[in-house]
Amino acid sequence: MTLLQQSYFTLFLIIALGFLLGNIRIRRISLDASAVLFIALLFGHFGIVIPKEFQYLGLVLFIYTIGLQAGPGFFYSFRKQGKQLILVTFILVMSGWLTTLLLGKLFHIETPLLTGLFTGALTSTPGLAAAIDTTHSPLASIGYGIAYPFGVLGVILFVRLYPLIFKVDLSFAEKELEEEKKERYPELLRKNFVVENENVVGKTIGELRVRSMTGANISRVLKEHDAITPDETTILERGDVIRAVGPQEALEKVGLLIGPETDREIPLGKDYEVRSVLVTNKKIVNKTLADLNLWHQFHATVTRIRRSGIDIVPTPDTQIRFGDKLVVACNRQRMPQVMRLLGNDERKLSDTDFLPVAIGIVIGILLGKVNIGFSGGFTFRLGLTGGILITAMVLAGIGKTGPVVWTLSGAATQVLKQFGLLLFLASVGTHAGVHLSSIYQQYGLMLFFIGAVITLIPMIAGTWAGHHLFGLNPLKLMGTLTGGMTSTPGLAVVDSLTDSNAPQIAYATVYPFAMVMIILLVQLTALL
Repeated sequence: MTLLQQSYFTLFLIIALGFLLGNIRIRRISLDASAVLFIALLFGHFGIVIPKEFQYLGLVLFIYTIGLQAGPGFFYSFRKQGKQLILVTFILVMSGWLTTLLLGKLFHIETPLLTGLFTGALTSTPGLAAAIDTTHSPLASIGYGIAYPFGVLGVILFVRLYPLIFKVDLSFAEKELEEEKKERYPELLRKNFVVENENVVGKTIGELRVRSMTGANISRVLKEHDAITPDETTILERGDVIRAVGPQEALEKVGLLIGPETDREIPLGKDYEVRSVLVTNKKIVNKTLADLNLWHQFHATVTRIRRSGIDIVPTPDTQIRFGDKLVVACNRQRMPQVMRLLGNDERKLSDTDFLPVAIGIVIGILLGKVNIGFSGGFTFRLGLTGGILITAMVLAGIGKTGPVVWTLSGAATQVLKQFGLLLFLASVGTHAGVHLSSIYQQYGLMLFFIGAVITLIPMIAGTWAGHHLFGLNPLKLMGTLTGGMTSTPGLAVVDSLTDSNAPQIAYATVYPFAMVMIILLVQLTALL
């Protein structure tokens, strides 16, 4: 067929068929975008090949956007939380890698094929991209394609049977986490208090230092029949009613400082407004609330910040991020000025500035070509994948340099990542499909069983470490196992077993670390 000789037609035909296959669900399990690889392998087997230019274009887009997504979470994991989760993930991935090397030596498996088995068993498409970039061989794709199906099913079966095998009471684990969550991330509440304490009557909010003394913010004050937006100069008089926002413990302190709690409501006056305002002005990104000085400029108060689905108690040193949603209380006439400062333009969230993307990719390509010398004449370089990945992660962690914002909106990042992945899988799969028959004739079903062993050993090692070395909560451990195996289908199964979001948090904490670690170990395997 002449149409199949036209690469652009064949490319999108493979993608379309891959999506049709990937959307088929059996008991909530599907291949998703990875189905494109299997369709591409079939096309390649019959001699239809997509040019490698598409492979490299897809590779750089996919890896760069992966780095943008992973960067902040990766560095946050080391700075703030999850040290135990990270150590469990390190043990999990390292045990999988050592198992791969041992089996490769025992059965004399070629290095490109071995790296593919390793990435397929741990269901890591970024790892596959690194394997192909490092080995320059289509055999990595075949190894990935052989090990991937059990990589998906094996993780699902393991986490599904985990409560039965280890006799874990998930409801008890949920209660433990709920208590822990209340201590670490107290819920934000709103309560009203009557000013009765003689020590505060006649003093300003600034003199009382309510925020630093209690940990709560005063968002509204009712004086007789008029509701006002307070600032540091607002004087509290006997009988005034204030609204405070903060955790339960902070509100209890407000009661001791100000006066008793009341059910009396504070109506919104005609000159008073509370609105959620979206941060889309790139000029204020990375600035703190103290830098914005909203109180002095507009008599405006930020009572809470919504970021990535989490409510944050604002403090003067809280840094503003692109896409934050700030709950602002201020005079109605001044609200438009606050909105102009913050941006509040939803269209900008969908706008994509390609200049930072192009600059970042160029820097990543150049970094990947730098040779790093060691004693004994040994040299190492990051390569295309490593250079772009590290550059994107660092730039995402920085967030902004002068007028340039390195991060993209969530929607833009997702589209570029998906598009790059599809180009990459379609091209690399067709090149690998050419060698499919010869690999099967040489190894038979042995590679499938090797892939299954590489999938199971890391999860067993990770479970042992989580239980016996760190005493992790079972729900956190299950999220860590799926994140360490980079298995989104596995996480979906865990979610169906519990109402807690602890597995999701653990997954998000370790996934970037696992992904980067797999990529680096793939490159090390090729060097060895």
